[in-house]
Amino acid sequence: MKNLMVTGGAGFIGANFVLQTLHKYPDYQVIVYDKLTYAGNTDNLLDVANNPHYHFVHGDICDAAAVEKAIVNYGIDTIVNFAAETHVDRSILNPDAFVQTSVYGTYVLLEAAKKHGLRYHQISTDEVYGDIPEGYSSVEDDPLRPRSPYAASKASADLMVQAYHITYGLPITISRGSNNIGPYQYPEKVVPLFTTNAMDGKPLPLYGDGRQKREYQFVGDHCEAIDLVLHKGTIGEVYNIGTGVEFENVEMVEILLDTVGRSHDLIKHVTDRAGHDRRYSLNIGKILRLGWEPEHTPEDAVRKTVRWYMDNEWWWRKVRDQDFDKYYEKQYGERLKS
Repeated sequence: MKNLMVTGGAGFIGANFVLQTLHKYPDYQVIVYDKLTYAGNTDNLLDVANNPHYHFVHGDICDAAAVEKAIVNYGIDTIVNFAAETHVDRSILNPDAFVQTSVYGTYVLLEAAKKHGLRYHQISTDEVYGDIPEGYSSVEDDPLRPRSPYAASKASADLMVQAYHITYGLPITISRGSNNIGPYQYPEKVVPLFTTNAMDGKPLPLYGDGRQKREYQFVGDHCEAIDLVLHKGTIGEVYNIGTGVEFENVEMVEILLDTVGRSHDLIKHVTDRAGHDRRYSLNIGKILRLGWEPEHTPEDAVRKTVRWYMDNEWWWRKVRDQDFDKYYEKQYGERLKS
């Protein structure tokens, strides 16, 4: 396992995984295969741009011929699939793109992996388990109960990956992560959105009462866990990756504002997201037993993430462009007026 094709590797989690892998395994070859949609950004990979073991291929995972060509040209032995449309709000506005990428795109990758006898790892999400009642944490063999088009597309992909293992013997693993935060996250997501808004003195549109519970984990911790699953995980198994600690969104926002040095008066409660899950909670005993544990607490992860955006305006000022402003107005304009 030394020639990795990282699909979606110019996105948030994928880019962090690529940077970490090339640093940790200098003899590995990493091929980033990315369509470069709005959330894909080659600036995320500037630190390895001159590394001879890094290669970039501009391609769509739904394009079987392009996937085949990249696998053959680079002698790929492992696919790590980060490629996905990821934002729940956008999935409510446009479910079609999520079905195409996460369901059909995953099928294309699985077919290629089957043909060439590749190791395959699927990046999934805690959202496939749906809304979790208080007093319970999701375990890996729980039924999947997705409640948004995004979560449904990811659950569908998980089931397809497992089917290829059972039916064809494809060597697969799946990891389901909680909410990731950290460097290079596109600022439509809550922590970078609220950080950059706070830096500019703009209101922070907090959905509903803000008491939805999440596990915020630092992206570097998540990538370390993925690496461990790739190298030591049991083939055919699923691994939850989180913190084991949850807190309310409003608590996260207060930590964020204190870190930026802005008043809590910037919090603006707005109309909640349709079908908004109140709580996610992962049982992470399985990945802990494999030898991993998170380095950052959720509070540390929020503070570290906020400070990165404060120190890297060069990155996010370019990203919050005219197209971003149009999306922001469509998503929050009316909410902020009410």
